[in-house]
Amino acid sequence: MHITLIGAGAWGTAMALAAARHSGGHTVTLHARDAEQADALRTQKQNARYLPGVDLPDSIEISSAPLASLLSASSDCNLWVIATPMAGLRATLTAMANVKAPVAWLCKGLESGTGLMPHEVQAQAAPHLKAGALSGPSFALEVARQQPTALVAASAHAPVRDALVQAFHGPALRVYAQSDIVGVEVGGAVKNVLAIATGLCDGLHLGLNARAALITRGLAEMTRLGLALGAHSDTFMGLSGLGDLVLTATGELSRNRRVGLLLAQGQSLDQAVTSLGHVAEGVYSARTVMQRACALGVDMPITEAVVALLDARLSPREAVMALMGRDPKGEFD
Repeated sequence: MHITLIGAGAWGTAMALAAARHSGGHTVTLHARDAEQADALRTQKQNARYLPGVDLPDSIEISSAPLASLLSASSDCNLWVIATPMAGLRATLTAMANVKAPVAWLCKGLESGTGLMPHEVQAQAAPHLKAGALSGPSFALEVARQQPTALVAASAHAPVRDALVQAFHGPALRVYAQSDIVGVEVGGAVKNVLAIATGLCDGLHLGLNARAALITRGLAEMTRLGLALGAHSDTFMGLSGLGDLVLTATGELSRNRRVGLLLAQGQSLDQAVTSLGHVAEGVYSARTVMQRACALGVDMPITEAVVALLDARLSPREAVMALMGRDPKGEFD
């Protein structure tokens, strides 16, 4: 296969490495957004900013050509993978509206302003694409290091699912296919918000009991929203639901968890985000998740508390008190 990844951040680079190492002998192109970044990748033979210490093989072609030029010159490409942050998805999809090969994206979250899931953005920006998401519990650094990982290829189109499995499934990276893209994308968006809450919990030293309760009740919130949007309940007990939530809420490499930890330590949101050096999608998705929940009448108290915290309407301890002070209710009400 010829696989092209658009976006040379941590995820684009990690998945380019996974494709280049595949036993299928894939041809792999990694597209960087500017020439300076591309030159650094070529000369340093690694992505020093995002994945330091992980060598890039010569077999990965690095391109910084304008996206339109890359698209016209790559008519033989069998799979396009968009590895931009959520904020860059619409513009990238618009440029790719006439692509015939399968397209997938790695970003997780909801579009700022519209509150749309990635597949809903695609339906507006490039409705004729055969497209889907590659998601699941995964840190880019561990994928780049070939540590065991399992992902989900989600699409309504079987050729997209099949292409993702063919491109990436191997001994270190298992790819499971399924059609519930709504559930997969809801899980990918909400888990980032819940990871901020869990980081806050850990940063305040509230204990493991509190962490377990927060993750479990967070999963209930995620499931309620997903079902209201038409997802299947089983999805939330799978890799892109429970799996991704546990990883992002507890893993030391989680940027969203780190935001919660820093807020608990008294840093402002701007200070916390600046110190990361990477995008923490939960910061940008929290408000849009809450907006969609409100529009559907879905109760999401943890998400509501996170939004109030990010908006500086509640202090870290006040956010916790707001959750613990809620009226009693049945567990599954």
